[in-house]
Amino acid sequence: MDLGLKDKVAVVAAASRGLGRAVAEALAAEGAHVALCSRNAQRVEEAAAAIRQRTGTDVLAQVADVTRTEDVRRFVEAARARWGRIHIGVVNAGGPPAKEFAALAPEDWERAIDLTLMSAVHFARELLPGMREQKWGRLIFMTSVAVKQPIEGLLLSNSIRSAVTGLAKSLANEYARDNVLVNTVCPGYTRTERLEELVAAQAAQKNVLPEKIYDTWKAQIPVGRLARPEEFGAVVAFLASEKASYITGTSVVVDGGWVKSLLA
Repeated sequence: MDLGLKDKVAVVAAASRGLGRAVAEALAAEGAHVALCSRNAQRVEEAAAAIRQRTGTDVLAQVADVTRTEDVRRFVEAARARWGRIHIGVVNAGGPPAKEFAALAPEDWERAIDLTLMSAVHFARELLPGMREQKWGRLIFMTSVAVKQPIEGLLLSNSIRSAVTGLAKSLANEYARDNVLVNTVCPGYTRTERLEELVAAQAAQKNVLPEKIYDTWKAQIPVGRLARPEEFGAVVAFLASEKASYITGTSVVVDGGWVKSLLA
């Protein structure tokens, strides 16, 4: 299937590894020009070089901290200066630390809000005006299945990612008439570096081996396994494409059936 992404321009935040990188690779494989950012200069350059070599498309690497308004602006402006316009924005910011409520200080909440919610606001402010002007855009926020079904020990993620979902739904309603579509994608348990960190934290807390945590999660997933990052990237590429022209204001769950609600 041709997704119609050839020569489209995409910016993907926090894309040097994990799900962000999988998304950048999926878009590049479809022929899109891709700009990716990370706080780590070496990692983002290496990721860009690998994607460039694998797909043959034009890839821009930029150092940026997505919690900083000025960094987000510089990143978006660099992509726009290189290719003239931006069609697709994929907003990702990793995840806040895994802690239970009693262990959280006020500054933990403030940092998580900056990382998870305000980064989404920064990108929306920088990307939406240009998308509205050109009458074509896709703004996709990466959240978590935690917005559908809270996850044990992830108080910050359970709470603040839900605010991103509310933001996305509101923006979808405001911008749909300009052919700017806004959605969220909710990954379930996917084998990434971030997940390994969560496993290590839970294993230490429960005083069990990490494989015990993995086995517990797999038992909860109807397909019986964790997702591969490229499976998530493929869903985001579809939502970014011409083929998804009538999908906006929704949250797409990529979880192997883990969420138990009727309306996932």
